[in-house]
Amino acid sequence: MSTTLLLAEREQASRAFLERHLRRDGFELVGDGARPDIVLAADEAEVDRWRGEAPVIVLGHAEADHLDRVRAFRRGCDDYVARPFHYEELVERIRAVLRRAAPAPDERLAAGPVEIDLATRVVRVARTPVALSQKEYALLVRLASEPRRVFTKDQLLRDVWGYQLKGRTRTLDSHASRLRRKLRAVDPATAYVENVWGVGYRLLGLHP
Repeated sequence: MSTTLLLAEREQASRAFLERHLRRDGFELVGDGARPDIVLAADEAEVDRWRGEAPVIVLGHAEADHLDRVRAFRRGCDDYVARPFHYEELVERIRAVLRRAAPAPDERLAAGPVEIDLATRVVRVARTPVALSQKEYALLVRLASEPRRVFTKDQLLRDVWGYQLKGRTRTLDSHASRLRRKLRAVDPATAYVENVWGVGYRLLGLHP
């Protein structure tokens, strides 16, 4: 799967050069409407736009000094490359930022369109962030660990809430209902948090 890159370069000759060589090196260039894996920004203003969504490398102006670099890093950029730069070095800096930004394999959980970053506790459905409460998140993580498995209510109450005794299903049912509603608000075509009558819940149902 190719790495998506948004190139916010305004100078036409530089942009054409970067587009040609980045594509040759396997990067997929995307437009403003996409959520890229990484952004090459023409100035530090782009950092604010993409903070928390994608790592940003600022391509600094030729006349930039150390204060410009400091301001860019304080705004949250992941790297700063001063002009003029060597293309080969830029590519290695892109790859280094991507390595730092990508969670280790055991820190990401995927189940259908659902992606869970366990390190940051960020949940996305079809690449759209979804805000969950603490218990909704814990319930989702448990269900996503085996998304087609039907977990009994007693299992979920024990694993998520720590209840050792049977009962208290109203707590589980209300959280499952809210979780289903939030996931399906983003992706209504998928059957999320299916209630298997008389047994329990599974994350990915058989029918939308």
